[in-house]
Amino acid sequence: MTDGKTIGYIRVSSFDQNPERQLDGVILDKAFIDKASGKDTNRPQLEALLNYIRDGDTLVVHSMDRLARNLDDLRRLVFDLTHRHININFLKENLLFTGEDSPMANLLLSVMGAFAEFERSLIRERQRKGIALAKKHGIYKGRKRSLTPDQVLLLKQRIFERASKSQVAREFEISRQTLYEYLKSDIS
Repeated sequence: MTDGKTIGYIRVSSFDQNPERQLDGVILDKAFIDKASGKDTNRPQLEALLNYIRDGDTLVVHSMDRLARNLDDLRRLVFDLTHRHININFLKENLLFTGEDSPMANLLLSVMGAFAEFERSLIRERQRKGIALAKKHGIYKGRKRSLTPDQVLLLKQRIFERASKSQVAREFEISRQTLYEYLKSDIS
């Protein structure tokens, strides 16, 4: 087996838009960057990475929550990759998985993954409570709109011309859900 490549995976969401900080200082042969929420199943760069990475390579990820949506997803990805003889290095947790992992390493994967999932759910709960309180006091204005009124008009025109909603969402770099919200809005 030849020396493998060091491949990085970075995922940023609307809450964390600085991809440079995640693997800062790590020397990589190639990096894949997704700009998607952790709950999003459509992560094209992760799919590209999974097709690109080979036996003997090492995948470097800032933290477990950047790679996986939940504990089940994390365990599946780690299991699939290590069975392909790909090492996985999680920097924040300081964990390396090689496929020859001990029962303790597998326990740490489950425990640390469960903590990451728990932490994300706490953040979402605090966010919901904060928004509810701000709405109660009349100070919540909602999230800033992604598109200008002219862009919304163009978006509606493209849909009226029977363009694919998925394609239009990609063109405007918004989710399909956001597209539907713009379609329902009075902005024109």
